[in-house]
Amino acid sequence: MKLVSACLVGVNCRYNDKNKLNKRLFRLFKEGKLISVCPELLGGLPTPRNCSEIVGGTGLDVLNGKARVIDKEGKDVTKPFLKGANEVLKIAKTMNINEVIMKSNSPSCGCGNIYDGTFSEKLIDGDGVTVALLKKNGIKVISEEKFN
Repeated sequence: MKLVSACLVGVNCRYNDKNKLNKRLFRLFKEGKLISVCPELLGGLPTPRNCSEIVGGTGLDVLNGKARVIDKEGKDVTKPFLKGANEVLKIAKTMNINEVIMKSNSPSCGCGNIYDGTFSEKLIDGDGVTVALLKKNGIKVISEEKFN
């Protein structure tokens, strides 16, 4: 059993109230092999919502208090991002999950690449808040792009 970003299995939970359906992951989800999670919703954020990016670093920097998650209107949404990350970690630990498939580039679920905090669609190396927390706790995380 693995966790997967809910948007990848068709849940309209992204900031724009849409999904990023991956048909292969959806099939595995329907077969009961994946559990869907959305850190932003688990953190209490609504759908739709303003898009957000990590400003001043990466998800690991957010965990260490050195960066913040800010929405496009300038509102600090770091607390719900941290809450959602912790909720996903609780689910992973409770279910003895050791691998998670997350949506690339997201400030929560980004694995390997995230947007740079300027809202200009420029990517930088790094992980989102949830991915950083999962990795910090020894859970393997891959992006949907690297799932085979």
